[in-house]
Amino acid sequence: MNPSQLVKDLGEHGLLAKLQRFCPQDVVGDDGAVLATAPGQSLVVTTDVLVDHVHFSDRTTTAFDVGWRAAAANLSDLAAMGAMPLGITVGLSLPGEVAVSWVEDLYRGMDACLSLYQTPIVGGDLCRSQVVSIAITAFGQVVPGRVIRRSNAQPGDAIVITGLHGLSRGGLELLLKPDLGSCLNSQERERLIEAHQRPKPRLDVLQWLEQIPSDIAIAGMDSSDGLADAIAQICHCSGVGAQIERDYLKIFPALNKLVETETAFNWLLYGGEDFELVLCLPLNIASALVQDWGRDTAIIGTVTSNSKITITGSRDSTTLQSLNIAKGFQHF
Repeated sequence: MNPSQLVKDLGEHGLLAKLQRFCPQDVVGDDGAVLATAPGQSLVVTTDVLVDHVHFSDRTTTAFDVGWRAAAANLSDLAAMGAMPLGITVGLSLPGEVAVSWVEDLYRGMDACLSLYQTPIVGGDLCRSQVVSIAITAFGQVVPGRVIRRSNAQPGDAIVITGLHGLSRGGLELLLKPDLGSCLNSQERERLIEAHQRPKPRLDVLQWLEQIPSDIAIAGMDSSDGLADAIAQICHCSGVGAQIERDYLKIFPALNKLVETETAFNWLLYGGEDFELVLCLPLNIASALVQDWGRDTAIIGTVTSNSKITITGSRDSTTLQSLNIAKGFQHF
């Protein structure tokens, strides 16, 4: 590796030759990739774009971490649809002054994340730009009756999360303000930073969900834009509301060491980029998922027939607050 070599020195085809080493040889080279799906499967396609100084910064993420996060974000979208990944394509836009070694590390990060799920890079595009951006299209397959949709929530369903929230936001704060973490032990610090830099999509939960009878519709999405956003999106698409029990929303203990409880709670609701699944299921199935799966999986509330989304204390019916989606991440 020559760290002084630039993308503009290598040229498009030279750079592509380096990047194609990350792809199966029998897939790349044509104008498109042909992916065979199994009988009785539906193809799921999702696209996500990450832009420098919007989604990532060299202050908080290395090129390897940017690649990992880009891949994880798209795999998480597939998981949110109930689909297992088949492959991804990568559209890369960048200035000619970017170091080739940075681009190679970007692809190493993507490859490291994808290899955990036996998912190949099957093609893409490359062009000149004033700013680095990574546009990924991911392909997955799912049995038609097992597609997870935001519009499937029914009054009385339990609302389940597959893991803790607020950790990615805590990790970002640590990366931006290193002195803030002096109160944490090494394990707590590493857990928060890893949550931000190298999140793991919850494809592992799909195997359990396959046990659910096919006549039961599953509602859900991932929490990449924040837990509050996911709940609100599901409720809006399903024409329902939700009652969330504050006492069931567990705050990761390290966050309480960093900031006061209300700030940590806001990170939990609105911090984003935790890439957990938010699911709405019949209570008996939701309870079985929590019991069997564990690992911070929890029922946090109930779908209601009205359109309000409220957070209440579990010991009484006093409304503490309504979800404010404006607090979450918005591009514009």
